[in-house]
Amino acid sequence: MDITQLGQQTALPTSPEQAMLERVPNPHPNVDYLIRFTAPEFTSLCPVTGQPDFAHLVIDYVPRQWMVESKSLKLFLHSFRNHGDFHEACTVGIAKRLVELMEPQWLRIGGYWYPRGGMPIDVFYQTGEPIKGVWLPDQGVQPYRGRG
Repeated sequence: MDITQLGQQTALPTSPEQAMLERVPNPHPNVDYLIRFTAPEFTSLCPVTGQPDFAHLVIDYVPRQWMVESKSLKLFLHSFRNHGDFHEACTVGIAKRLVELMEPQWLRIGGYWYPRGGMPIDVFYQTGEPIKGVWLPDQGVQPYRGRG
């Protein structure tokens, strides 16, 4: 297991491309179960205006042999803070990097983006049908309602 960031002082990556996602062995490779990561304060930049965009991300996956190491995931997500891309590119790009790293049985991500310009944009991606028999809780993020 080549874990280089956990337990070490690690500089924040300056871009998603430079961020190093790491994986660890699944301690229960013969059991189907769901792992959830929630990032309620995700930020990136609008690629046109440079203004900050904010999202609540929920990442669910059913592992095979590998799981994402959580510190590397936090650093990866943080690397978007100065990255300019549209909501769709950020959300789906995160999912694809995780799928490439772990090769999970199943993965979904919900990107619940806060409004700019008066309209929220929510982006959802999943790799296929959910795994039968695995409890799949609601992502728990309410649609944006403003102050109403």
